[in-house]
Amino acid sequence: MPGDALELSVIIPAFNEAFRLGPSLKKLKAFLQKNFDSYEVIIVDDGSMDRTADIVRTSAKKWKNLKSIFLRSNHGKGFATRTGVLAAKGRWILCSDADLSTPIEELESLWKRTGSCSIIIGSRSIPGSMIAKRQPLYRVFMGRIFNRMARTITGIDLADTQCGFKLYRSNVAQDLFTRLHINGFAFDVEILFIAKKLGYRICEVPVTWINDDDSRVNPMLDPARMFFDLIQLPFHHRDL
Repeated sequence: MPGDALELSVIIPAFNEAFRLGPSLKKLKAFLQKNFDSYEVIIVDDGSMDRTADIVRTSAKKWKNLKSIFLRSNHGKGFATRTGVLAAKGRWILCSDADLSTPIEELESLWKRTGSCSIIIGSRSIPGSMIAKRQPLYRVFMGRIFNRMARTITGIDLADTQCGFKLYRSNVAQDLFTRLHINGFAFDVEILFIAKKLGYRICEVPVTWINDDDSRVNPMLDPARMFFDLIQLPFHHRDL
């Protein structure tokens, strides 16, 4: 890494997050200023149609570590996350959801594994994890079905591929995300699938998770799109 590399980059994809993003940025700022000497937060506005961009610009005026990328149209969570990762300058890159459904304080648990793992992922489904507020039953059911399909199709032996709280060594993240095909919600599975194929060590760490009812997942359309993306994965990466 270059000598001027930061300790940490935090990547947050955001689509119509005007209601949730302000409080999240305050929590991020307090935690990061206390625990890191050098860091950056990159908000990737994925074509929001509300006041997300205004909130980011206003916050950036008061917080020099906050950076932004504004996409002109909505491309999907995978595309937005990849855009942020490829722009990151930190030695480690944390991908997090805008609502901080996994509290930023959980980074401490993931950070303890940076000495031995290239990818450390938060999990809601292994011993030690805590669900402070649960999803509606239909979303729990959808999540279990998707995870089972993902494990069957890809061979990934991980309890929770979809928790939006993942920490990557920078060079590993750059390698993985440059190979990404999926622009939507199933991108996490693709990243982990590629990582397994390339032999990167993945560690799963239990985290606290708090459901936010204001989900960006469309329960009618997105599951079908995610399944379609899943079945294409082996073909996208058959040369690995």
